[in-house]
Amino acid sequence: MSGAVDTARAGRGYQVWVTGLLSLNFGILFFDRNALNFLMPFVQPDLGLTNTQVGLFSSALSLTWALSGFVVGRVSDRLGAQKAVVVVATLAFCLCSVVSGFATSFLMLLGARLLMGAAEGGVMPVSHAMIVGEVAPERRGLAMGVAQNLGSNLLGSGLAPILLVPLAVAYGWREGFYLAAAPGVITAALIWFTLREPPAVAHEGNAPKVTLREAFGHRNVVLCALIAILLVSYLVVCWAFMPLFLTKGRGFDPGTMGWLMATLGLSAGIGSFAVPALSDAIGRRPVMIGFSFLGAILPLGALYYGGSAWMLGAIFFFGWALNGLFPMFMATIPAESVDPRLTATLTGVVMGIGEVLGGVLSPFLAGFLADAYGLAAPIWLMLVLCLVAGVLALGLVESAPSVVARRGRASLAAHSPEIVPTV
Repeated sequence: MSGAVDTARAGRGYQVWVTGLLSLNFGILFFDRNALNFLMPFVQPDLGLTNTQVGLFSSALSLTWALSGFVVGRVSDRLGAQKAVVVVATLAFCLCSVVSGFATSFLMLLGARLLMGAAEGGVMPVSHAMIVGEVAPERRGLAMGVAQNLGSNLLGSGLAPILLVPLAVAYGWREGFYLAAAPGVITAALIWFTLREPPAVAHEGNAPKVTLREAFGHRNVVLCALIAILLVSYLVVCWAFMPLFLTKGRGFDPGTMGWLMATLGLSAGIGSFAVPALSDAIGRRPVMIGFSFLGAILPLGALYYGGSAWMLGAIFFFGWALNGLFPMFMATIPAESVDPRLTATLTGVVMGIGEVLGGVLSPFLAGFLADAYGLAAPIWLMLVLCLVAGVLALGLVESAPSVVARRGRASLAAHSPEIVPTV
């Protein structure tokens, strides 16, 4: 592009295709990321892994994921080569999945997971930047929610265990990693051949791009980074300790525990478009506040509800709706608050902070609390995390374009002098 800022957006059909394809690609990425979790009962005895080594795989991937999100996001923003970055990263994580299948030792598998985190971490920040460049502002929250949450939950949390576990039983765990790698090659080709490089995003008449330091001078960016730490911790602690608490602490059989946890994937899939779409209509701030506090019913239900498992499943479903907030505090609100041209960088930074301080450290804290005070302690930690996130959300400044524009028109009308017709 010859220095001019191209603000032309494609038609609505292409906007839907961009969003759907990037959601599918991120879902396949999460399928790869979660594959080791579901295959671990087969991997651990085969490679002779200790439980500490098993935990290191998750921490290592979260760490390199976070660092990659920051670095790749900045590189993409500077080069303006978003499509190429997503394609290369997608092919790289497919290769890492294959290498995981070849692993014959702890160190080889650990190296593959470190590289996989480095490859995958940059995909979502750059995908969000592509959506900001292609999707109309009034549908931006919905599109970013679908891209980040729909595919990842339906494929990574729902389909992955259904496919991988029977495959591992029938043929072995290595074939599971090979299966996880194949679809990414297809989506990489579709992205390369069917998507264009998004146009540069105009911002206030070609104003100078805001620096990262200036961006973190905005209250919304700081608050979103803090909320990311809290809610990523909520997510990780729930997946790590809720199954143990339900079976050992509450006495549910494994089958009941399994479908209770499956309701979380269903909730997140629906919330991926319902929650951001609601924020497009009524505003980011009230949705961030309401759904953060709504998340409290999940740990409280797990701790105290003594009725039917079906009703507990409903409590889990609605409590887990806060998962729909993730694309909002990781990408939408920071980008809208400062400069949409920094979308990939800001997403990488906020996601990275959440992954490092939430995804890496919170499992260790929850495990320490569980050893010291029992399996209910991590569930109490979840309650505290979402309540503090809700309190922080009270400080957000509204950023939804349609809501801000509507308030601006209302304010202008309220302060405009009444025109008295002359005779």
